[in-house]
Amino acid sequence: MTVPLRIGFIPLVDAAALIVAVDKGFAAAEGLDIELVREVSWSNVRDKLNIGLFDAAHLLAPVAIASSLGLGHVKVPIAAPFNLGINGNAITVSPALHAALMEEIDGDRFDPMVTAKALAKVVAKRRKAGAEPLTFGMTFPFSTHNYQLRFWMAAGGVDPDEDVRLVVLPPPYMVDSLKSGHVDAFCVGAPWNSVAVDLGIGHILHFVSDILVRAAEKVLAVRQVWAEKNPDTVAALVRAAVKAAAFIEDPENRTEAARILAQPERIGVDAEVIQRTLTGRLKISPDGTFRESGRYLLVGREEAGRPDPVQAAWLYAQMVRWGQTTLSPEGVKTAMAVFRSDLYDAALGRRPPEQPPAAFGAFAGPVFDPDNIRGHLEAFEVGRWKA
Repeated sequence: MTVPLRIGFIPLVDAAALIVAVDKGFAAAEGLDIELVREVSWSNVRDKLNIGLFDAAHLLAPVAIASSLGLGHVKVPIAAPFNLGINGNAITVSPALHAALMEEIDGDRFDPMVTAKALAKVVAKRRKAGAEPLTFGMTFPFSTHNYQLRFWMAAGGVDPDEDVRLVVLPPPYMVDSLKSGHVDAFCVGAPWNSVAVDLGIGHILHFVSDILVRAAEKVLAVRQVWAEKNPDTVAALVRAAVKAAAFIEDPENRTEAARILAQPERIGVDAEVIQRTLTGRLKISPDGTFRESGRYLLVGREEAGRPDPVQAAWLYAQMVRWGQTTLSPEGVKTAMAVFRSDLYDAALGRRPPEQPPAAFGAFAGPVFDPDNIRGHLEAFEVGRWKA
């Protein structure tokens, strides 16, 4: 007997473990009959998960937390028993903004502090000239993209709420928005940064791994009530995703994995672009310049699939920093409870690792301590939180 499931996803490479689990038969081997439903926006995915039209979803990690806290929408507690991706985002800028930044660069152009300070100079020049503020696209108010952009800008002295505009755009619409001039830059997941570069309309300025060495990105999300009622199904889902992630991470399988993900009903872009993402070797400029990083996107290696509650605490801290919620012990506890490493370990029949992976490695600020979020917030000059 198989269990039918409907799971929503956005066409991004960090949905890979879900897609491969279905299309390579790992889910079927666990007794699951999964229908994957491609969506355009994160609000669609969240809403359909919350009201039960989806049994599970590929979801932005901060959305799972916000839903559990009742921020920005109705309160629906979410459980995330599997982490679909670590890192995977990038900041892409228009040729005009890239040229302006390079004029102001004083140091290594791959150092995010150097580019953040260059951005501050560009912003100041534009203000003096009476020009419109720069516009940056990000995928959702409760998104890693929003917080990563803000973290980077603010480190250089740019106030993301006063000095520039941040606008919400669904991932598949980022490229057209850059092409039309509606935005000057964006932060989004793969493959859309590479698509912009291939079209000659964008330069990848930073991989998110420049800003945060290890950052939780997307989760496999289920409603907490549903998880409690269906523990065997949750465990089967986790096992299927773990097997799919291991398949994807094997270099011998990268070509096949990219072909699976490239299908029109899945991500729908050229397989070669997806393969670049999986190998971490990306073309970053229209002139053909390539850059390689072993940390660009982690799907299964380095315990990437195991949810880390400390990552949830960091995301909660960013919500507080930018005025989306207030700091409270209950809020921290609720946020950390979303990332269910216990369900992950139980599904695999294993004990928790003795040494969890180091979190974040942020390029600015102190080492993050989930027991001292106030100290984290007080270390930064730019923010919206109130003590």
